[in-house]
Amino acid sequence: MSQGRRKGKNSVKVASSNVVDKISPPPSSKSPTPGLTDLPKMAVASTPDTPNPVDPVSDEGLSNEEILSKRQRKEKKDLQAKIQVLKKSASKGDKKKKKETTEEIARLEFELNEKHDKELKELSDQTSIEKSKSETPESDAQVETVTDGLDDVEIKENKVSKAQKRRDKKAEKEKERLEDIDRQEEENKIGQRNIETEKIKAILEARALKIKDIPSDGDCLFAGVIHQLQNNMKVSELRRLTSDLLLSQPDEFKPFLSLEYMEDSEFEDYCEKMATTPKWGGQVEITALSRALRKPIEVIQAEGPIVQVGIDEFHNQKPIVLTYHRHYYGLGEHYNSVQSNT
Repeated sequence: MSQGRRKGKNSVKVASSNVVDKISPPPSSKSPTPGLTDLPKMAVASTPDTPNPVDPVSDEGLSNEEILSKRQRKEKKDLQAKIQVLKKSASKGDKKKKKETTEEIARLEFELNEKHDKELKELSDQTSIEKSKSETPESDAQVETVTDGLDDVEIKENKVSKAQKRRDKKAEKEKERLEDIDRQEEENKIGQRNIETEKIKAILEARALKIKDIPSDGDCLFAGVIHQLQNNMKVSELRRLTSDLLLSQPDEFKPFLSLEYMEDSEFEDYCEKMATTPKWGGQVEITALSRALRKPIEVIQAEGPIVQVGIDEFHNQKPIVLTYHRHYYGLGEHYNSVQSNT
């Protein structure tokens, strides 16, 4: 009987061994070393924000120029996505926020363009040097001459005059403004701007007139009036003339500025800003302009009647005609001038 018990125990051991063999597969030489296959995943997970500027697979066989162009296109695409987020974050009724957003977008675009230009120049210089070396590898003196010449160019670039810097800055701003206009035109071809503009054009065509674009820089009302006057007056002079008129009649204008119960100093501060900064002008300033220039002013808009100021008082004068747009630029309200379409 004891032998039978020992035999039973041995059977149990054999059965257990068989179960273990079924659960645990035999080691194979093809199986990867435990733990090593997870290392790359762990490395990626630990640095999710680390950029990978060069893709060894997709960039294989590409020249330096092609690799740089590919990366710059991606950076431009990423910037456009960021710009869309900035635009959506700006409240519709908050003009200050919209202006700040537009300035931030312009800054980001300028910095990226400047960065790309610098990279292209550096690549071009590097290519020129390498080409020179390959053509005359035995002549170290010529290579040194090339690099010395580049140093001279850099020194000359650093000695740009202040006047040239101002001109370059002005040209860059104008370029940014035109690019912003082009971008807005693309976005608004089938949007509210296009619908609004077509309605205004129809009204102007009946008068044999067409829209004259005025820059969207905060001075559009005053610049539009100067275009109509066709004289040599500057925007700063017209702003000061308007401000002086407002100051001379505070009781008439303060109620329309929500300043009726405020101190005179606050009204004076408003007038001073209107005279010395690109503060946007509206209905109050149009009335002041009409009285200061002693001319009637008409403002044509897509929705609502034509706004007429000073028509009865200065009926014997040819009116100044402006157009008012709510959706012309992303910044908000804007004034344009008009001119004959003949």
